[in-house]
Amino acid sequence: MMIVPAGVKVHLALGYTDMRKGMDGLTMLVQDTLKTDPFSGHLFAFRGKQASMLKIRFWDGNGLCLFTKRIDRGGFVWPRVSDAEGTVTLSLAQLAMLIEGIDWRAPERVWKPAIAG
Repeated sequence: MMIVPAGVKVHLALGYTDMRKGMDGLTMLVQDTLKTDPFSGHLFAFRGKQASMLKIRFWDGNGLCLFTKRIDRGGFVWPRVSDAEGTVTLSLAQLAMLIEGIDWRAPERVWKPAIAG
């Protein structure tokens, strides 16, 4: 799991991305396609076409970092939209679910109190 400082936004790049891209290629996508400052410190998540690979790219203040995960079963849940450009912002809790392969859009709550007090 990643440690993310408070106040950092998590952006999912809509659509799918060529997973052959490394730090520099993803940085250019953030700057040119997403029209966002790639050195803002925010996290930018990209998913491959097969939904089994996830890359998260961010600037930590003195260098670029790249987190990569390939999931063995299932896939990473991504928003379905007709326009494949732009981003969707997630909370840190949603990011944690995404990395674990959980559907962050509608997590199932398994416990609720039976009585008050």
